[in-house]
Amino acid sequence: QVQLVESGGGLVQPGGSLRLSCAASGRYSSIADMGWYRQAPGKQRELVATISSVGTTMYADSLKGRFTISRINANNTVYLQMNSLKPEDTAVYYCNAEIRPTRWEAAHAYWGQGTQATVSS
Repeated sequence: QVQLVESGGGLVQPGGSLRLSCAASGRYSSIADMGWYRQAPGKQRELVATISSVGTTMYADSLKGRFTISRINANNTVYLQMNSLKPEDTAVYYCNAEIRPTRWEAAHAYWGQGTQATVSS
């Protein structure tokens, strides 16, 4: 059973920083793209950033320069460094990964349970 487990959310003041982590566990063949999405109250889930297995990154235009995605393949972990946080960054942040269960299967999208990040004074 493949699982994605997030950590690192919490309460931070405007202008502060948070670092989210997401680790994949279980039995699988390989992990392709990993990424972060977020969902604010009353809004649809939106893309934050993605990173390929070779480190190619993509960001939502509005977040470029403040958020940085990275991953350590050896640890099957993806990170999201969030700086200069604003109240509008308040959301549940979800980890996503395209994981191939076995070498004979296509990759599936897996989601973490989400971690709350609240930006408030």
